[in-house]
Amino acid sequence: SDQYLTNLTKFPDVKVLFIADLDLARAAAQAAKYGVAKSGTVDELLADADVEIVVNLTIPAAHADVDLKCVAAGKHVWSEKPYAVTREEANEVVAAAKKTGALVCVAPDTILGGGIQTGLRAIKSGKIGKPLTAITMFQAPGPEAWHPSPEFLFAKGGGPLMDMGPYYLSTLVSIFGPVARVSATGSKAKETRVIATGPKAGTEFPVEVPTHVGAMLEFENGSSAQCIFSFESTLFRMGFVEVNGTAGSISLPDPNMFDGDSELHVGNEPEDVSKIELTGATHGRGTGVTEMAQAIREGRQVRIPGEIALHVLDVLLSIQDAVESGQWVEVKSSLEPISPLPVDWDPINPTIR
Repeated sequence: SDQYLTNLTKFPDVKVLFIADLDLARAAAQAAKYGVAKSGTVDELLADADVEIVVNLTIPAAHADVDLKCVAAGKHVWSEKPYAVTREEANEVVAAAKKTGALVCVAPDTILGGGIQTGLRAIKSGKIGKPLTAITMFQAPGPEAWHPSPEFLFAKGGGPLMDMGPYYLSTLVSIFGPVARVSATGSKAKETRVIATGPKAGTEFPVEVPTHVGAMLEFENGSSAQCIFSFESTLFRMGFVEVNGTAGSISLPDPNMFDGDSELHVGNEPEDVSKIELTGATHGRGTGVTEMAQAIREGRQVRIPGEIALHVLDVLLSIQDAVESGQWVEVKSSLEPISPLPVDWDPINPTIR
């Protein structure tokens, strides 16, 4: 919550009114730290008539339940990814939101950061011609090395696919549009892992999901991408996104971050490369919440509608299905890709009067 609260308490178009948690002492401590007037239970938050948007930062398995409570209370929702852990849960949230008129938008908002936005503008302007293929890689040993409570990252709704996949897939569908079908393979290096840091250091816990997934994506427009998501590598490759087109290639910055320059490759020699310096806002998490608030006040479409996260979830679950079946799996959902933001858009600039 620190990442969100640091920004949401400084962006002028939003005001943080209430912090809720199962641990009331922690909620009170965060409220005091960031100068938020009220804290308490989720039910107390939902009873507050002044609250319009709830930012849901619970663990993945709780996303849908919390979102349903928020929607039933007439609140809009910005949720951390993934949208849910099953299609059934996601569809239940969609149906409830349609019934009440609430918006449910889901991270990542990193695709609104200056880093990815700069790369998207370069691609949309034809710098690499028509995008044809992409390669993405996320490889690391696993979050138990640094996270004090990593168990949920190895449980249902976790693993490198569900935890890191939304960043990479949200970027890819922003470039290529919707995914038509996927194939994949996966593995689990260990049945248990051990927490390495914090008060639970030395605690062993079960691994419930694949910790390495290699996927092939075919998009509706005929383009393709190869993706690796791994908690099994001692070789770190984080933030690798390469897009190849008819006139060149581009290396994008880490899709889990809001900054970073892109590199354009338009010749046949290694030295035929140029940097595309970042333009746009790089504040971090909470950017999407603020854009959502502005869209609500202006009566327009949000930049990251829930349909994007729904499609990304469908792709993630289809990859899971492909790992289990060993077959190509068709992706049933679709989406409309986002348009790049104006270069001068910045959540630090007030727009709501």
